[in-house]
Amino acid sequence: MKHLLSAAVLLSSQLLLAGTVLAGPNQDFTLVNKTGYVIDKVFVSPSHSEDWEEDVLGRDTMPDGDTVPIHFSRGTTTCEWDLKVVYEIDNSSAIWHDIDLCSVSKISIFWNQSSGKTTAKYE
Repeated sequence: MKHLLSAAVLLSSQLLLAGTVLAGPNQDFTLVNKTGYVIDKVFVSPSHSEDWEEDVLGRDTMPDGDTVPIHFSRGTTTCEWDLKVVYEIDNSSAIWHDIDLCSVSKISIFWNQSSGKTTAKYE
């Protein structure tokens, strides 16, 4: 009986692990706009891809102070992604490369008026 219980626990563990592997990594994240400006478009693509694909914002714009969940339905297992945001006011953009979305769940972006640069904080 003891061996049967051990075999059942081992089989359950293997099935749980197989289900996790088949599901792939979770690349979903929350984007927080703390720039002081409206973001018009958001693009996320595999690192160093030549195509930004479609705007993943999923709505018209992202006002300052807004938080948007970004969900992936892609079948890819890559963890490294590039992020591009485009501002509504002047169509300028900011780009970040090689973000490990398998370990990052929140990206907050900031614009620094004195340096004129947009930065990102990963959590």
